Amino acid sequence: MTRILPFLIIFLVTFLPSCTYGDRWKMATEIEKSILHTSFPADTFNILKFGAVAGDTSYLNTAAIEAAILSCNSSGGGVVYIPAGTWHTGPVTLLSNVNLHVSENATLLFSTDIELYLPPVLTRWEGMDCYNIHPLIYAFDATNIAITGKGTIDGQASNEKWWWMNGNPVYGWREGMNNQKISGRQQLLAHEQNQTPVEERRFGIEGALRPQLVNFNNCNTVLIEDLTLRNSPFWVIHPVRTDNFILRGVTIISAGPNSDGCDPESCNEVLIENCFFDTGDDCIAIKSGRNNDGRRWSIPSRNIIVRNCRMADGHGGVVIGSEISGGFSNLFVEDCEMDSPELLRVIRIKTSDCRGGVVENVNVRNVKVGKCSEAVLKINLMYEPGEECNRSFPPFVRDVTLENVTSEESRYGVYIVGLDGSVNVSGISLRNCSFNGVQEGTSITGAEDVKLKKVFINGKKLKL
Repeated sequence: MTRILPFLIIFLVTFLPSCTYGDRWKMATEIEKSILHTSFPADTFNILKFGAVAGDTSYLNTAAIEAAILSCNSSGGGVVYIPAGTWHTGPVTLLSNVNLHVSENATLLFSTDIELYLPPVLTRWEGMDCYNIHPLIYAFDATNIAITGKGTIDGQASNEKWWWMNGNPVYGWREGMNNQKISGRQQLLAHEQNQTPVEERRFGIEGALRPQLVNFNNCNTVLIEDLTLRNSPFWVIHPVRTDNFILRGVTIISAGPNSDGCDPESCNEVLIENCFFDTGDDCIAIKSGRNNDGRRWSIPSRNIIVRNCRMADGHGGVVIGSEISGGFSNLFVEDCEMDSPELLRVIRIKTSDCRGGVVENVNVRNVKVGKCSEAVLKINLMYEPGEECNRSFPPFVRDVTLENVTSEESRYGVYIVGLDGSVNVSGISLRNCSFNGVQEGTSITGAEDVKLKKVFINGKKLKL
């Protein structure tokens, strides 16, 4: 049956325009069935047996954790066990067939000494390929890996450590500090536009490109479950070209700049469920590479399910973009709750004629929203209009459906900004939706085939 499922999904996508709404949610069921699950031997490798010491912030357990992971991997796999206590460490690299289990009342407390995170490793930063500061937890070319347990992973980022590198005084930057806005980020943007070979794109401390808390690059069959993740230097969880990815029962709290909760990039077969997000940027942001780098890969993200999640602070609840040059298809969001005066949008699609990409088949149902500050649904095809780039790649957004979505306070219900002079947004459907406490109603430009059925704004039926 597992061999048949991918062909069923391809069939459904091919004939999507003629599918009923129920058929699309059947596709979600088939996608979930096709996701591969991790499986580990029962062998346990307790870091205490490799020399780990708890509670001493002057002692780094990096070597002990690395030795446990290596021993687990070379023995055929199993569980690397982090017992109760606080364990100070530097960067961790996971290997195939290893489940890093952070037990209840255990905390992995990552050092903020940047020198420990060198030399750079191959990763992506804002959708652009480079060698950068080692993510706090990293894996490359690994299969069947997990981070589990009811413990805590704390990156210790703050305005004094990591966040100031954003270059914004709000996050601790002061005149004279190294500033990514005039160093690494601008250099990387130039590398992307010039298509500099990736081997030459190397950044260390002077680049000030903050690392991810968790970054899986080119991996397969991954589970992150039950943990609490706090205080990330940059994006919290960033799987890149990582298929069969499950994020379940995880609490993510990180108020720093660009603290996206989970950013699957060029990933296929993804399930995110029963999670809580309270972030300084997008809670979930789906990506597929930026501009030339994304088009060079041409690997879209596909087949992502988000359900039973709660979102508090964040620029967006569930977001597609902005680094979406490889495209995206097949999103299913259901049974989520979102509420915060610091939550800006609920469902958001953002791209531009720099980024391009085709975004299609976005399905949302049974979402309850308390307050968001801007819009319940926002589609913006003119994101970052001042970006210097080749503007020859018009994006397309089509087949977006919201059903049984309610909200109690927002500025807009639906806010769509299309491209000037063309219509690249189509097939937008809302049914059985009620948006109350809306200040400015609905704003739609550059879209066609927008359908409304039983949609109410402040108690009045919406008609376009």
